[in-house]
Amino acid sequence: MGEDVGVRTFSREDRARYREKVRNCLDVFAEMLRESRFDIDRPMTGLEIELNLVDEASNPAMRNADVLAAIEDPSFQTELGQFNIEINVPPRRLTGTGTLDFEQDVRASLNAAEEKARTVGAHMVMIGILPTLRPEHLTAETLSANPRYKLLNEQIFAARGEDLPIAISGVERLAVTADTITPEAACTSTQFHLQVSPAQFADYWNAAQVVAGIQVALGANAPLLFGRELWRETRIPLFQQATDTRPEEIKAQGVRPRVWFGERWITSVFDLFEENVRYFPALLPVCDPQDPAQTLAAGEVPNLAELRLHNGTIYRWNRPVYDVSRGRPHLRVENRVLPAGPTVLDTIANGAFYFGLVRALAESDRPLWSQMSFSAAEENFTSCARHGIDAQVFWPGLGYLPVTELVLRRLLPMAHHGLDRWGLDPTERDRLLGVIEQRCLTNRNGATWQVATLHRLESADHLDRPEALREVVRHYVELMHSNRPVHEWPIP
Repeated sequence: MGEDVGVRTFSREDRARYREKVRNCLDVFAEMLRESRFDIDRPMTGLEIELNLVDEASNPAMRNADVLAAIEDPSFQTELGQFNIEINVPPRRLTGTGTLDFEQDVRASLNAAEEKARTVGAHMVMIGILPTLRPEHLTAETLSANPRYKLLNEQIFAARGEDLPIAISGVERLAVTADTITPEAACTSTQFHLQVSPAQFADYWNAAQVVAGIQVALGANAPLLFGRELWRETRIPLFQQATDTRPEEIKAQGVRPRVWFGERWITSVFDLFEENVRYFPALLPVCDPQDPAQTLAAGEVPNLAELRLHNGTIYRWNRPVYDVSRGRPHLRVENRVLPAGPTVLDTIANGAFYFGLVRALAESDRPLWSQMSFSAAEENFTSCARHGIDAQVFWPGLGYLPVTELVLRRLLPMAHHGLDRWGLDPTERDRLLGVIEQRCLTNRNGATWQVATLHRLESADHLDRPEALREVVRHYVELMHSNRPVHEWPIP
């Protein structure tokens, strides 16, 4: 959500006033775009990683308050579930050894935090969905203490008017019902931030949409939920369903979901914010005292608080972000498609591939989205979430082909070129893209490793499913700390 919101109830007057403020913010935002009042001098990149906490038995550890108190590092923050925390890595430029700096900072921070977490009986795990989660772990009592989570839960279910069905058909089938939004806490992700100018935003967002499916296929790391083998990246359908404010009748009317791939290529960042205001009612109608029009007229930078809060309750897989840093406004593309993990090196390699590829696509002479329907990009995204690294995808000029073949033949050279444009050190470029190449050649990512390990433990060691899942997590944690990329992980 991006903002702390205290416990409260909302009146009809609150909602009417908030709608007016959001629309005023949108008008001011449009004026700012016309006047080019944005920081574009030194574009920065950023990284956030959501983490799971487990106990010595590899089960979820509901101890994030104790863990954060032990860590005492403002880079680590609470998340929706008591078994989640998040690390926010300071932004930096990609020039020179920027990716190596990211990697060293993340590894040092996580290692130090892990040592302190152990003192309160917890371990940190970078994984898309924790395999040992069970439905009884996801109740109202599981929500973190921050009042904003309770309020968000109340507002989503007030909008729905009924409990939440979660149904996923993959290798196996799952059908459960939830009376809180805590199943969303099962989905832990990696989020890449890329600062861009208003003039470039549409090209970078369109490029990010084009490659979203490819990212998911290569980085899939969430094949298991509640003891079932489902999609290779089950986090995608689970997150879509766990935050859905629409009862069945509203879905049938074609109302958009709040977790949304989108429905068209854009020509301006304004398109996305305007859609958010036009299509989605407020979940948290909290008004800020600042008048954005008066602030802008006074020559100051408006916070656009209502627009930002509203934007934070609409979960696009590539989300537009307006923010103010050091008194200057800027725009970012927030890439939210990837799961957490499996290792720090895999995470940074995924980032290098993404940053390089979107730059190459965004700056190409003939935009790929002029040759590809938006529905084809969405179809790729869904297919890659379902099948992971074994998916077939559509690509203009090539038709349908295995995702690994597309990456090896076409996309790695493009990412190579894009990273050169960022000014990344060639040694760093080759090291990180080499991780992606080997993942394709070995056909192994976090999802394939988890499934192969689970099946081996069940068949060779004759473990029942719950015990096998605990062993999967135990081995995963050990290998995660080995600093070896996932394509080198052995099957225990």
